[in-house]
This record gives sequence, structure tokens and C-alpha cells, in this order.
Amino acid sequence: MSEAQAHMVTLIELDKSNYREILKLKVAENQTGLVASNAISIAQAHFHPEAWFRGIYAEDTAVGFVMLEINENKPEYYLWRFMIDAKHQGHGYGFQAMERVIEYVKGLPNSQEFLLSYVPGEVSPQGFYQKLGFLDTGEMEAGEAIMRLTF
Repeated sequence: MSEAQAHMVTLIELDKSNYREILKLKVAENQTGLVASNAISIAQAHFHPEAWFRGIYAEDTAVGFVMLEINENKPEYYLWRFMIDAKHQGHGYGFQAMERVIEYVKGLPNSQEFLLSYVPGEVSPQGFYQKLGFLDTGEMEAGEAIMRLTF
């Protein structure tokens, strides 16, 4: 049994009792240019009604953060932010968290696809997302490559 299997990963809504735990999480130093800080993400989420965000927990320990952009009117579902704290990377938490996120998106109205973007380069998460079934679209937006998971 892997460490991630031993520790159930859940997505938990942020509130005044747990947001500080999420603010303390940081990606590895070589990943800092790839994703905005959780503080910036949480601030943005409060000004964008289409934002859906959760803390990623392994049992009672905060290990990451995820934020989606949900537009049910179109319908378009986009992974806006995803991070696992440097201390918790490599334990399977990110994969398990993304499986939970994918299941959530599949359950949204008229959900047919899930989009994301990543910064290409040496420490790119492209392979991670490919293992989850995402495929490169060949499109670029603001210097980021777009991937799609079709349901």
C-alpha cells in the first residue's frame, strides 16, 4: 500500500479555521515560476464568482491547493491552479487529488471536457497530467500549453 493509499486524500472547503494552513504551503523552489502562490489564488477566487477552490488534505494534514474556473453557462471547466507542497510531493497525493477533482468536474452540468494549461519546460507537469488522461491540444495561451481531458 502506497503512502497516499494509507492517507485518504480529500478536498476541503477553506474557512477561517484552515486557510492559514493552505497559505503556508509552498511548491519546490524550481517550481515557483510555474504557479501563483496560494495567497494570490485565494485573493483572486474571492473576486471571481466562477472560482471553486479547496484545500487538499491527506487525512488531517494540508498538502496542497486546487482552484477551478467553472462556467456552467457555456459549459467550460478549467483547472486554474493546482499545487502540492514541496514536502508532500512524490507521495501520490497530487494524483489522488486530481482524481477527486476529475470526478467532481464529471458531475457538473453538461460536462464533456476538462481543460488545463501548464508552463512548458524542464520541470513541466505535462507527464503528470498525461497519466491522468489529459492530452495536449497543440494550442498555446499566454505562453502556456493547453491540455484537454474528454469525458
